[in-house]
This record gives sequence, C-alpha cells and structure tokens, in this order.
Amino acid sequence: MSNRILSFQFIASALLVAIAAHMAWHDPKYLPPLLIIGALALAPTFFARRRVRRILMSGDVDQVLGTWQSSMHRLRHPETMTPLMMATAYASCGWIAQARRALERAVKGPAWDAAIEQRLFIETLLDTFEGDRSAALEKAASLQSLPVPRAAGKIARSRIVRMRRAMTAVARAFAHQPSKGDLAVLRAASKSSPLIHWATRYAAAIIAVDRGDVLAARSLIANAPPWPEESAFRSFDEELRARTDTR
Repeated sequence: MSNRILSFQFIASALLVAIAAHMAWHDPKYLPPLLIIGALALAPTFFARRRVRRILMSGDVDQVLGTWQSSMHRLRHPETMTPLMMATAYASCGWIAQARRALERAVKGPAWDAAIEQRLFIETLLDTFEGDRSAALEKAASLQSLPVPRAAGKIARSRIVRMRRAMTAVARAFAHQPSKGDLAVLRAASKSSPLIHWATRYAAAIIAVDRGDVLAARSLIANAPPWPEESAFRSFDEELRARTDTR
C-alpha cells in the first residue's frame, strides 16, 4: 500500500472521527457506537503503517524494496528515481556496494539535480559506512545547508529538519566527533525515523562506547537483526559487541 493511499485513508478516518465527536458532544448516547466505528475506521491505516514501520526497521532490504515496489511504478522520471529509491533502501540497510551500483544506474538529468536532498542523504550514509569520515561530514554539512522547501507543510518541514540533524549526528558519531546533544538527536531519530533506525542506533552506540557507557551501548544494539555479509552493519555490530563484552 502506497504512502499516498495510507495518507488518504488516514485523513478520511480522522474526518469520520471528528464528525463522530461532534455528534457525541450534542447527544452522549451516540458516543459508545461512534467510538467503535471510529476505532474500526482507523484500524486498517494504523496496522498498515505499523507493518511498514516494522519492515523498515527489520534490516531486510528485500522486504523494504518489496514494500516500495508499487510506489516505484508510479514515479515520474523512473529512469532516475527508481535507482535512487533502490539506493536509499540499500544504504539504509548498510548494503554499500549495491547502493553504489544503483546510484550509477540513475540517469543524470533534471530529476537527478532536483533530487539533491535524497542524493546527499544516500551519500552521507555511504561515506560514513565506508569510513570516509571527512567526505561524510562534508556531505552532511551540504545537506544541512539546503533550504527547507517552502511548499512543504509545517509537519513536513519539521521532519526534514530532524532528518538532516540526525544525518549530521550519524556522520559525527562515526567520525568520533560528536557534538553536545547528538546522542539525544540520534535516540529520537531512531524512534521517529524507521528508515534510519539502525544507522542512528549504531551511531548512538558508538558515542556511548566512547564515553565508557558500556551498558547503554549494549542496550542500543541488543535487538539488532542478524545482518547478512553484504551489510556494513554486520561488522559494526560485531565490533561494538566485542568492545562492550562485560564478561
């Protein structure tokens, strides 16, 4: 189910709940049945969003790509945007080589230039995971300096700003140059942004280890999935677990 469909269902359900609340305000006898109707109306959207969130946090890149497959068929400029979406999925799961190949397949043109935010997001992750710390910090700084789209709504602008801050904090954490407040930013992003859940969790764990807080670091990666060989997260996970082994 695409994000557009989910959004429409959520708006329609919210409108129904608002109408029900108005009716119940004027006559309380309507309240019990309308609460049941409202819950039933919101349930499909709630569980669909929960499923998508669970898949994004699973670390299973095949499931992530499968979830996005229907959206990819409707993209404008698919010759550019489809490889970019694939690169986003691969990068978020730590599959560096596959993400690089997807970027190479993207046609360079107007859509490529317009997708500067997404490209910097991908490049920041890849440079970070590849160990090119200076390049990662430079890409994160470029991402931060982009103007926030005026056409975006208040909530969307807030999400963009939070994501940019989180990417900067990830790059700084892997470079062992965290700033004050980065740990809080990473913890918040791991909860609110499922696409970068594990990138931010591992970044936060690095900061915790550098500060000597072994227990905090272990708790951050305790529920990590079994990463495949293709994922850079596998080596990060093994190294962090070795450094936090308290036996």
